[in-house]
Amino acid sequence: MEKILNPEKANADRYVQLENVDMTFSTKKGDFNALKNINLSIKEGEFISIIGHSGCGKSTVLNLIAGLTQPTEGLLFCAGREIAGPGPERAVVFQNHSLLPWLTCYENVYLAVERVFGASADASESKVQLKARTDAALELVGLTHATDKRPNEISGGMKQRVGIARALAMEPKVLLLDEPFGALDALTRANLQDELMKIMAKTGCTAVMVTHDVDEAILLSDRVVMMTNGPSAGIGEILEVNLPRPRARLALAEDKDYNHLRSEVLRFLYERHAKKAA
Repeated sequence: MEKILNPEKANADRYVQLENVDMTFSTKKGDFNALKNINLSIKEGEFISIIGHSGCGKSTVLNLIAGLTQPTEGLLFCAGREIAGPGPERAVVFQNHSLLPWLTCYENVYLAVERVFGASADASESKVQLKARTDAALELVGLTHATDKRPNEISGGMKQRVGIARALAMEPKVLLLDEPFGALDALTRANLQDELMKIMAKTGCTAVMVTHDVDEAILLSDRVVMMTNGPSAGIGEILEVNLPRPRARLALAEDKDYNHLRSEVLRFLYERHAKKAA
């Protein structure tokens, strides 16, 4: 039976809620406890980055919020309702763009739109409405010129933009990003980070991103959640990023507040690395 969050807790400051979450996996060598006692509240419209060393459970947290896996202990909520599985209100952008190679950019986005807004017989939209949603999503990421191209005909950065367009076309309440720019070259990554900031400003969507990139985390986020080392990883520190928006990366490079925040994340990661090595 679906659990409903206490109305006193189900507000904009607790739009996504993780309560006492543990995650243990069964392996050939026995049980492996990946996460221990995770408690996190994410505000509506907030951009959260999760950072930490490899093996600290960053992607596991993202998969739990996506509903792709269920916690061993604890509860997760989105907009006051228990996360019991995947749902269109939570869209995922993977590091690998995961586009269907035989479909065009337009068709890849349209497929997601059709599944969300055209599947229900009593609430289905017309093909004209579905097309309008698809066109709007591609325009939002600046790909109207590439609608008829297939994935093998476009660059890696453009593929990622199609993946973002596909996710945004579903009009999710929460956008989940699993190292979406990690496989791209530095210039393409910087351009897409700038595009993502513009998109988030337009949509007001809540976002949770897993990243290894300290500069990316500070540039994009309202808060940075720093994970302790695994196994039994937890939340070590949460850093408030009180930098005004819109943010310009070149200006921030010389900003003392930005550099202080950056050094705080690096300090945490260095301390955790030293502890792991000891």
